[in-house]
Amino acid sequence: MQTLYSTLLEEAKHMIAGQASVTEKLQAICNLLENKVPHYDWVGFYFAEPEKRLLHLGPYTGEATDHTVIPFGKGICGQVAESNQTFLVEDVSAQGNYIACSMTVKSEIVVPLFVEGKNIGQIDIDSHTLNAFTQEDQDFLETLNEQVALLYL
Repeated sequence: MQTLYSTLLEEAKHMIAGQASVTEKLQAICNLLENKVPHYDWVGFYFAEPEKRLLHLGPYTGEATDHTVIPFGKGICGQVAESNQTFLVEDVSAQGNYIACSMTVKSEIVVPLFVEGKNIGQIDIDSHTLNAFTQEDQDFLETLNEQVALLYL
């Protein structure tokens, strides 16, 4: 997987440096990850509206979701908005504060997106596989978000 993640990171860097809009770049990154990583079944970005303590769904790929606005503290994404820490969930059915998006989702990882030290949002990835995510996924996604942050500088 390390080689795959290195390749994807390079592809994402090229997308970020390209001429498309920020939204188009984020959508392209979602599509890339969902298409190239077998256990990434839903990939999306949520962005914070801190004064209202809400997250708003941005570009994503995968099944449609009703969760276009998530309050801080609610669900995995809402918890990451408050904790500023990556949250890797091996089995979503074991999480009391999980917001079910689909019965097919078995595990999830949410990685905060920091710009100049401020959590402006996150990348959220769902998998239809239990225990889908590893430290390697976390390291890759945290490095990817460092690159995505460059779009907002």
